[in-house]
Amino acid sequence: MKQITFLLVAIAALAGVVVITAPASLNADEVAAAIFVTKIPAGYRDWKVISVAHEEGNLNSIGAVLGNDIAIKAYREGKLPFRDGAIIAALHYGHVPSEENNQVFGRSQSFIAGPPTNVQFMVKDSKTYAATGGWGFAHFSKDGKPGDEAFMKSCFPCHNQIKARDLVFTRYAP
Repeated sequence: MKQITFLLVAIAALAGVVVITAPASLNADEVAAAIFVTKIPAGYRDWKVISVAHEEGNLNSIGAVLGNDIAIKAYREGKLPFRDGAIIAALHYGHVPSEENNQVFGRSQSFIAGPPTNVQFMVKDSKTYAATGGWGFAHFSKDGKPGDEAFMKSCFPCHNQIKARDLVFTRYAP
């Protein structure tokens, strides 16, 4: 009888320790942070090209949109929603005239990538990023620093307007 009592007390004590040391439920800031990707995915510069983009207005940039193998497979097969693990990268640059090319063409018409401005990522993880349609968003400045929270909070509301395309703007350009 003493052994059973001792065993029950030990189990109760262990359960108490687990409850006390388990992380508390997420507060509002931690939940909000779950929509942001905080690390640049390794090897992204070796991914395949999905498309290129030009954005005017305040951005006035050109960019290369790349995808990891999971994203490329989804694009090629035309399968939506994207599978968990798909990652899309957008490398943005300013653009500058190419004087060398313009001399060959005989007029001003050629632009090339100028200084990098930022790199952005969308990472598909339907559990981690459930609050933002299954996508985590990232923005890193040209020196690799993540975007501030105020800027990052603008990603999902904009992307959420294209639910039919699983929140992804870029179309595949084979």
